Amino acid sequence: MLRVCVIGAGSWGTALALLLHRNGNRVQLWARRSGHVSTMRETRRNEHYLPGQLLPTAIAITDEIDQALEGAELVVVSVPSHAFSAAVEMLGGVKAPIVLATKGFELETGRLLHEVAVDKLGKGISIGVLSGPSFANEVAKNLPGAVTLAANEIAEAKRFAAIFRSDYFRVYISNDLVGVQIGGGVKNVLALATGISDGLGFGANTRAALITRGLAELSRLGAAVGARHETLIGLSGLGDLVLTCTDDRSRNRRAGLILGKGGDIELAKRDIGQVVEGITAVKEVIRMARKYGVEMPICEQVEQVVSHGQSPAKAVEVLLNRAAGLE
Repeated sequence: MLRVCVIGAGSWGTALALLLHRNGNRVQLWARRSGHVSTMRETRRNEHYLPGQLLPTAIAITDEIDQALEGAELVVVSVPSHAFSAAVEMLGGVKAPIVLATKGFELETGRLLHEVAVDKLGKGISIGVLSGPSFANEVAKNLPGAVTLAANEIAEAKRFAAIFRSDYFRVYISNDLVGVQIGGGVKNVLALATGISDGLGFGANTRAALITRGLAELSRLGAAVGARHETLIGLSGLGDLVLTCTDDRSRNRRAGLILGKGGDIELAKRDIGQVVEGITAVKEVIRMARKYGVEMPICEQVEQVVSHGQSPAKAVEVLLNRAAGLE
């Protein structure tokens, strides 16, 4: 039994708190908003982010960071990428190992999140990254699934994985921190693309082409930044890409559907009511692609739609009129 602090009470943070509790750990769940904390304490539910799931009284819920971190032997960070830097700053002085369960990149720099954590907390902290095809509500319901947990050393990854692994939650291990994070960040942008395509009324052929060519873009970027190919075609790459692009529980896919049907970004955000990571990640993906000289035409057109107001129909026209090349 470990004392585990989960930072972030959105859908994924809450699901991980439930998983870790069921695995026999003492869990403290931290949320930023006091009103959100009060409601969860009173109802023992998180209806906005993870409806229908009872939160056992053994899971302590707080908005006091010192209380949440008291005695923590493991810290799990599960906040939106735009809030990641501030969340990690709160952990200054913590010596416990940290597992990052946030998918995305640092805003304005495009840095991988483990790099941000090392920069703020020092190289002495043991850091893992958890990623893969994992809808929070399925994890909370104990439906079978599998993810990847990466750390610098395989032995470290094994220790982390043992804490999360359950009869229903299979955890594979890796020492490719870069690859695991590239897959988790880029797939949100590609889910926007497939959602836009389906919103425009295109068919399964188009969706399959976008996923396949999207994987090629993800793989090119991954290779440029030092990710391993087997990681990118594994759970945290291809696995997460397929899940996010094909199931309407994906917030990024649903946002794309709204855009494809003629809605704008603000409507998509309001309708979904939670963070749509692909909207913020696309700028950082394109920033990284330009830095490394990587061609990512699908992601580039998503950025044109999301950031510059280009119509989805025009984005499709640009992609279809590209010169054919070798696969």
